[in-house]
Amino acid sequence: MPRRAPRRFARVFGRLLVVCVTIWLACLAAILIWSTRSSSASADAIVVLGAAQYGGRPSPVLRARLDHAVALFKAERAPRMVFTGGRREGDLISEAAAGRRFAMRRGVPPQAILLEATGRTSLASVHGAAQALRAHGDSVARPMSARPRVLMVSDPFHMLRLDVLARMHGLTPLPSPTQTSPISAKRSVAMEYMLRESIALPTDLVVMLWQQLTGEPDNVPPTR
Repeated sequence: MPRRAPRRFARVFGRLLVVCVTIWLACLAAILIWSTRSSSASADAIVVLGAAQYGGRPSPVLRARLDHAVALFKAERAPRMVFTGGRREGDLISEAAAGRRFAMRRGVPPQAILLEATGRTSLASVHGAAQALRAHGDSVARPMSARPRVLMVSDPFHMLRLDVLARMHGLTPLPSPTQTSPISAKRSVAMEYMLRESIALPTDLVVMLWQQLTGEPDNVPPTR
């Protein structure tokens, strides 16, 4: 009898491992599929995920996202832009503020811009963007729908996680990845980021589930 317990444990552990690996592979496959999607529909807002900036100067990754977002706005795909991203250690301004500065220099009117300037993760940024749209979105002439349609602008590897997070925050996401990011230029680098996403996505889901179960507040104040 004592010898059977370790064998039973090994069988159960083996089955759990197979299930976990299968789920992870399915998640990775979904990330790959979503990275190829790009919507041509119009929306209530364009939500731009932040990336590194240096004293207000966007990094190449952020610049690619901003170029794409501004092009969408000028093509009248949405009447609002929401820039996200807080300050990293040593930053003089937030990623969101750097995005706003970039857009205004290219002709985007300030009244069409909302900021989520505190989030330092994708989860916090999407949460803050949803709050900002609900608090200030109707300040732009065209009213929003009940579940605002948002063009999610980031790198291709990011699209699935943003889709899931946006839906969980009451938004209707439309993928619109930039195609000019230096991350996408090298397949090995892009694959590395997709592997990271295959861990980050379930991690964010666990965090959100924990917050819902514990009633833990997520204080991300919306700002103009």
